[in-house]
Amino acid sequence: MTQLREFGHILLHAFRNLLPIVVVVAVFQLAVIREVPEGLLSMAGGLLIVAVGVALFLQGLELGIFPIGKNLSNEFAKKGSLVLLMVFGFCLGFAAVIAEPALIAVATQAESISGGRIDGLVLRVLVALSVGGVVALGVLRTILGHSLHWYMIIGYLIVVAVTFFAPEEIVGLAYDSGGVTTNIVTVPLVAALGIGLAVSIRGRNALAHGFGLVALAVMVPMILVQLYGIFVYNFSSADAVAASAVAVATGAADAASPGVLDRILDMLGDLLTMLRDVLPIILVILFFQYAVIRKPIAHLHKVTGGFVLVIVGLYAFVVGLKLGLFPIGRGMAAQLIALDAVLYVYLFAFAIGFATTMAEPALIAIGEKAEEAGKGRLVASRIRILVALGVAIGITIGVHRIITGDSIHYYIMAGYALVIALTWIAPKYIVPLAFDLGGVTTSEVTVPLVTALGIGLATSIEGRNVLIDGFGLIAFASIFPIVTVMLYAIWVERLKRKGEEK
Repeated sequence: MTQLREFGHILLHAFRNLLPIVVVVAVFQLAVIREVPEGLLSMAGGLLIVAVGVALFLQGLELGIFPIGKNLSNEFAKKGSLVLLMVFGFCLGFAAVIAEPALIAVATQAESISGGRIDGLVLRVLVALSVGGVVALGVLRTILGHSLHWYMIIGYLIVVAVTFFAPEEIVGLAYDSGGVTTNIVTVPLVAALGIGLAVSIRGRNALAHGFGLVALAVMVPMILVQLYGIFVYNFSSADAVAASAVAVATGAADAASPGVLDRILDMLGDLLTMLRDVLPIILVILFFQYAVIRKPIAHLHKVTGGFVLVIVGLYAFVVGLKLGLFPIGRGMAAQLIALDAVLYVYLFAFAIGFATTMAEPALIAIGEKAEEAGKGRLVASRIRILVALGVAIGITIGVHRIITGDSIHYYIMAGYALVIALTWIAPKYIVPLAFDLGGVTTSEVTVPLVTALGIGLATSIEGRNVLIDGFGLIAFASIFPIVTVMLYAIWVERLKRKGEEK
């Protein structure tokens, strides 16, 4: 009964996260577009499936993965082995990201739109390797007590330099891939590891040294994916690309009118894919539990049930995306562009960014932890408003770029140049938190909708390339919260200094 009540709370939470999207879409449909969208029942069913899938997924994490992960972290901390902690951090980061629902959604869209030139699985493996390496590096940073400033400044200088040389087809996707690494699986695991280490090591500050792992997990995938894009678009065979495009098109044609047996086989195939996605987490946990710590898993039946719920929830989530969130994003983009009133597109982008971010569970959790660690210097509710405002501004600027057809290179490079400059002058205590907040703004619900909105706009506006112009909105949603939080901290510090001078 206790577990059923917990699931009820999680399900209610999932519906609450969807509510801002439903309200914003309903207001625009009724007051601006003034028509009922096609396939309304299918979209509503998709949203329902997304909520149930997310709830099952989170319940599975609570029952199976999080308790074992937390126990393993504690055991390694007791052993005091730096190598073990770094290896565990790498494996944990890799396993969590390879199963990240939002990354799966973005990688699937990228493979489909590029005609197979960008391999979805390769993309996900690259991002997962990046995050694994970053978590290991972040563990070392926390233990050594290094300031995050230099890591972020040097890292983003490399990001901007690589962006200058990267083909425009990959830039938006690379930044989006970095933005979606920190979500419902990664943030709780990675944040708990960083803060737990900072608290347990004498002389470390939870605010300055505990935060920052999420920020690094966002940055490094941007570099690797752009390098992958440079290789793919400069050295891959055109014949292979054409064959991939034909295969994708043929697959789409074959799937146009599937029979009952085909649908059953597709469902079984999708379930096996979900099992493959979650398998790395299972293998990592089993290996470290039995081969390194050499202790049996407590409450094995509950943990096994948790893993089953994770797989089923992930499957339901992906099905719900196809039925609900992707059609809503693309449909709204096409309808708003058809009105020939650009202002409404900007208003929709701002409203959807602000509303969804205010309900983001990872942001609420990080805000509360920051308020505790800040000891009076930070207020959780104020942090949420600043971040939501940053996301809304970022998505609106990203939408403007798609409408005007400007190159994403200049927007991204200018955005991160501003971030680097603010990192240099902002109070030291706020930098790790600001970068982490930029990483947790894109939820499992927001990412698919925002991705679909960008793709829908690029599809609906004449002269736009979907692969070049359709991706990148998530990147803008990650940059500008960093800017708003740092600007606020700088302003507060200056007010404080003026008060002291008087």
